Formats: sequence, structure tokens, C-alpha cells
Amino acid sequence: MKLFLIITTISILSASEIRTNDLEPGRRGNQYRVWVYFDKKDSNSIVSLDQTSIKRRIKHNIFKPTKHDYNVKKLYINEIQKIGVKVNNQSRWLNALSITADLEKIKLINNLPYVKKIEPIKRHIKKNIKEVLIESPINRNIDYGPSADQIEQINCHVPHIAGYYGQGVRVLYLDTGYELGHEAYDSLNLIAQYDFINNDQNTANETDQEILENQDDHGTICLSVMAGYAPGNLIGPAFKSEYLLAKTEIDAEEIYQEVDNYVAAIEWGEALGADITCASLGYYDWYEYSDLDGNTAATSIAVDIASSLGVLCVNSAGNEGDDPWYYVCTPADADSILAVGAVDDEGAIANFSSRGPTYDGRIKPEVCARGVSTYCVRSNTENIYRTASGTSFSAPLAAGAAAVIMSANPDWTNMEVREAMMMTASRSSTPDNVYGYGILNTWAAINYQFNAETENEDDLLLPPSVSINKAYPNPFNPATSITIKSLSSLQVILVGIYNLNGQLLETLYYDDLNVGTLNLVWNADRYSSGIYILGVFWPNGKNSQKITLIK
Repeated sequence: MKLFLIITTISILSASEIRTNDLEPGRRGNQYRVWVYFDKKDSNSIVSLDQTSIKRRIKHNIFKPTKHDYNVKKLYINEIQKIGVKVNNQSRWLNALSITADLEKIKLINNLPYVKKIEPIKRHIKKNIKEVLIESPINRNIDYGPSADQIEQINCHVPHIAGYYGQGVRVLYLDTGYELGHEAYDSLNLIAQYDFINNDQNTANETDQEILENQDDHGTICLSVMAGYAPGNLIGPAFKSEYLLAKTEIDAEEIYQEVDNYVAAIEWGEALGADITCASLGYYDWYEYSDLDGNTAATSIAVDIASSLGVLCVNSAGNEGDDPWYYVCTPADADSILAVGAVDDEGAIANFSSRGPTYDGRIKPEVCARGVSTYCVRSNTENIYRTASGTSFSAPLAAGAAAVIMSANPDWTNMEVREAMMMTASRSSTPDNVYGYGILNTWAAINYQFNAETENEDDLLLPPSVSINKAYPNPFNPATSITIKSLSSLQVILVGIYNLNGQLLETLYYDDLNVGTLNLVWNADRYSSGIYILGVFWPNGKNSQKITLIK
């Protein structure tokens, strides 16, 4: 059962001057869709950024416009339009236009002095989709319902208990469209949506063709895995995040594939303040394996630019593990992306899950999540659920986990979240090109400790004076143990319990400490469930860790 939208066409053939030898006519017969790349950008025109985008950039130490914020020159756009072609999308990041034109006009454009190159946008054939439909009665007595296994496998239920549901995090979802009439979307925090196919703000099925093809099915079910909230049936990891929905994929047979829509959508979402992008889309067939270097495909380049602006990009690895292609698809090959493979309920890799490495030797995928019989909604119904398989469904689980981690650590950068997810996954000590770094562990990632940089060189000469073991058990109820080892006599040491606002709730130890081991127990019987901070302070040193009380 595979539902990862993959492009399957012939390979690109290139000429010395223009890469249009292999252009395939669309439904209009002699019309071709291509990228037109320019030499310079408009130094006087900058994109307008949402305040949430500006806030995210400042967190990533970006305090002024970057080269990616300057728009395509209006003069170039006007000159191209005068030739009589259709402009589909423009990309300020790539400094390019996507156009549809006949071959003579494309050749004419290629001769313009400010045009750097022209590249074709290929077409695809959608793979057959197999479904397992489950008619599921509404049961409000069970919290996660049948979705419990996929949430527990990535250890996301513990952060939920602690109060982290992805709130305060803005997610851009890219897919085929979204029909939001299902009960699981009743509380969806929708900020904006845009249809890059029909150029309007309706991402559900619109045209007769879309209705016939059930265009919005794939996006609807994928989004539910991440954002759905229907207690007793389906709860996604990030059901309290804010959502931007982009409709980018035409879900039909033998049509031009709007790869440029992916690029346009990610630019749109970044400007509106997206912290995370999630897509279950991939492209590969006109590439050679040598192109999987993270720097060739337009989508991969766009992902890297988004990442440089502070956005964490999550994408399905691909469903080609048991096909001749075998490897991950673009943009999952990007350097900065979090590519997600699929496992079953027992944690075994799915045969279809695409493998690594990239051509330049990087491990892929980065992480894995449930992608075999993943529980989701059935589109265009009000309260029916189903299961589906593919890396299409492991990606929203991973993106949802990322939103939960960001919610718990709002000061972390996108790359710190990515590092925490990889370094706490089940195979982080022995990563490979099947599982990557392994199955996600959301709670462990939230509590990941980065290697602290020393503030001055003299610190390198001083051995640590205090060693603190992780509190055990954690989560706990009602007590947890703390072990502190002192390598030298200390004048005074403070061990305290703090709330998330930094207020001291209880002092466990405040005295001198001789060389040896100090064993402490915190009994939290009188406190409510939640996250607390264990803080340890000594002369010229400190340590803290999050501990969770679950009652």
C-alpha cells in the first residue's frame, strides 16, 4: 500500500545551449512548461514578511533582508509576458519564472541576454493506490483510540501529558488539497490556505475533474495524521499548532507536474511565518543517482534556502525501497531536510521505504515513524476513519513531533530541533541507510542536552567538579531519585525543584558537599502532573534537567 506521490517519466536530455530537447507536450499539444532562470534580481523590491516570520528569523540571528528576499525583476517578467507566454509561478529564491509556451517562444526567450538557463518541468504518472478502509464507531471513552500505537511508538504521549501539543508553532503543509469537513478537523487552527493550482484560497476540490479524481484525498488524510483531533478515534501529535495549507499537487494521470508549485508554496509559507514545513511529495525519475547531491533539484534548493531562514523542513523519504530506483527522492536528498522513512507497528522497516545514501554519501533517511497501516481519517466523510500505508504518513508524524519539541523548547533553532530528533532516535549510535538514525523519541528529544561550548579557553583545563545522573524514573509518580557525584569538596551546593517559570518550589539540598555521592529523592505527592526543572548549582557551575510527574 503506497501513496507517496512520485514523478515517473523519462530522463532529462540536455543540449549545449538549452535543456528542452526532451520537452513533453502537455494537454494542449504543443505547449511546454519550463523554468526560466535570470541573471540578476530586483534590488529595489523586497517581499513583505509576516511578523511571525520576522520573529523566527531574529531567533536565527537574521536581522536584515537576505538575497532570497529580493523579488524577480518586474522588467524581466513584463518582457517575458510580452512574448505571449503564460507565467505560472515566480520564485524569488531561485530567481526564476515557471512558464508555459510553445517551443519557438521558449527558444526566443533563451536568447534574451538576461536569461541564464531554461530547464524543463516534467510530467508524472500517479501510482495506483491501495486502501484499507476501517469503518470506526465513535468512542469517546478512549483518548487516542486506534491512533494510540502510532503516537506511543514515537513517545509523543508523554509530552501531551506534560501539556505540549505543538501550540505556538506554525506549520506549512504541502499536498493535493484538503477537505476539512471531518470531525477530526473541528478544532483545526487554520491561519491561511492557498490553492497554487487554481490560484485561489480554496484548497478543497473545485473543478469537475478534481471531484472525479478525488483530488483532495491524499492531503486530507495526511494532514489528519499530524493535526487531527477526535478523542476516542484519532489524535495527531500537533493538534494545537497553527496551520498554513498549500494545495500544490495535481492528482491525476499523465499531467504536467507542478514542481514549481512546491517552490512557490514554500516561499509563501516562509513569508507567513512557518516554523515547519511538511510534505509527502517526491520527484526522481528524470534525475540520475548522481543528481542526489542535495544541490541539483529545484525543490531541494528551495528547502535549503528555507532552512537557512530558520524553517525546519520535513519530507517523506519516498516509496521506492522495493522499486528499481531504490533511493530517496528529491527533495529528501537536501542537506538540511528531515527525511522520514516508514516502519510498521513492530518497528520493522517497510519494504517500500526508500533508502540512502545520497550520492555524496550522506545517510538517508534521517528518522523513521509509523508508515504501515497508519490511522487517519477517510476523506469526504464526517466521522469515518481508515488506515493507509506509505512514507506519506510517517512524515506528518515526524513533523508533528517536531512541532511538539519546538513547543517545549521555543528558543531552539530549526537545526537544533533536527539534531535533537536524530540524536535521540532509536539507532542514533549506529545509524544506517535503512532506518537512518532510527524511530523518533519525542520526549527524549525534548530533553536532549546539547554540548555546551566553553566560554573561555581556561575552562578546558578544569575537570568538571560535579557529575549529575539523570533523574530516575522519568517520567515518575510520585517520586524520582537524583544522584550527584562530587569530585572535589565544595563550599556549598543547591539542589532545587523549579516550575517552568523559574520559581523555586522546593529545596532538596543546600549545604557544603564533600567528595563522594549524594543521593536525593523528590516526592511530588502534593504537586500536580506536569514538567518541572531539577536545578543544581555550585560555585562556577550549574546543571538542569526536565522531569515529568504523571499521575
